[in-house]
Amino acid sequence: MHFTKLTAATAVALALAAPAFADCGIEAGRVSILSNDFPALQAMAAGAAECASATVEVTANQTTEHRDLQVAALTANPAEYTAAVVANSSIVPLLNAGLIRPLDDLIAEYAPDLPMTNRITIDGQVMAVAFMANAQHLFVRADILEQIGAETPTTYEEVLDVLAAIREAGIMENPFAMNTGSGWNLGEEFVNMYLGMGGQFFAPGTAEPAINNETGVATLEMLAALNEYANPDFLTFDSNATQALWESGEIAVGYMWGSRGGAILDGEGAAPEIVENTVLVAAPTVGGGDTPASTLWWDGFTIAANISDEDAAATFRALMHGLRPEVITANNDAAVWLMPGYTPGAPAAGVAATAQAGTLPYPMLPYIGLMHTALGNELAQFLQGQESAEQALADVEAAYIAAAREQGFLQ
Repeated sequence: MHFTKLTAATAVALALAAPAFADCGIEAGRVSILSNDFPALQAMAAGAAECASATVEVTANQTTEHRDLQVAALTANPAEYTAAVVANSSIVPLLNAGLIRPLDDLIAEYAPDLPMTNRITIDGQVMAVAFMANAQHLFVRADILEQIGAETPTTYEEVLDVLAAIREAGIMENPFAMNTGSGWNLGEEFVNMYLGMGGQFFAPGTAEPAINNETGVATLEMLAALNEYANPDFLTFDSNATQALWESGEIAVGYMWGSRGGAILDGEGAAPEIVENTVLVAAPTVGGGDTPASTLWWDGFTIAANISDEDAAATFRALMHGLRPEVITANNDAAVWLMPGYTPGAPAAGVAATAQAGTLPYPMLPYIGLMHTALGNELAQFLQGQESAEQALADVEAAYIAAAREQGFLQ
């Protein structure tokens, strides 16, 4: 499969382009959106909802559990949702199961000027419209760093030094947080760190796992070292939890999604002194490497295969209405948008710096989701001190192999 790759300059380039997207003008149809739940997607859904009428139904289920719902929901016939908002990884199960439709005809009729960079092309067909970029990176409190006389860390080794100094100075006992909730979030943190250390998940050209090695052990040891400075319930942390910790002033260094930057810097959830001292910087490198320990993502929308052509057209048009330049401009700092109307600002600084430093895109392989699931399910015992790194990685590989055999990726 061939996937379009987004570049670090995409946001700026697309902000300068201004294709004319169609007005609503939808006569009939059902629009039902399944997505994650954060401000940028809330803005898009609200814009799409403007297309509702007596003959057009528009609904949205915005939930952090969207990945767990999407396959079953789109397998139904007709599909429970007409659109699923996806990212690099979450599109793969939908592709594998044939649950989303090509968008070429809809683009040709309703958005012919859509830039090629927004068109996620797989095997010659556009399967998603990318509208924002994202990456995890460091959020730091400049005032806390000043108190301990430290510069902004650029490596994870320096992060550990900063965290130790904050604790030793008695400023905070648990100054750090990242999204280490058991499941998908924990798996993603391993992926980021492992790639930063130069790791390869599979034997070249195969679906054979290749993580139970020195690099895998070093990855787990770094995650454990960082979380020695986190609250003991770190295995429950998701994006909502880490944002809340930041806004409450309980942490001084966070590794969080760039899409949270706008909500943190808007001054609505945090005290002014926290907002004023929040600095968004690139993801750190680790282990002497020169690639940030993060992954570059795009978010985009897909249209369900198991729906009528009328509902597909209504959904495409409503979503494009929800992403028109006026919506983007009104919600400029909610994301690093890949759409006209966007002007990069302070909330985009961390994502832009992380991308410009050469961060790798999240692997888009048919079986990476099985590896990610195994990582998220099998690593908690190591981080709780209940088993060795080698045993945890062996457990991951065993779980992955069983799933890959069941799916036909391994014999």
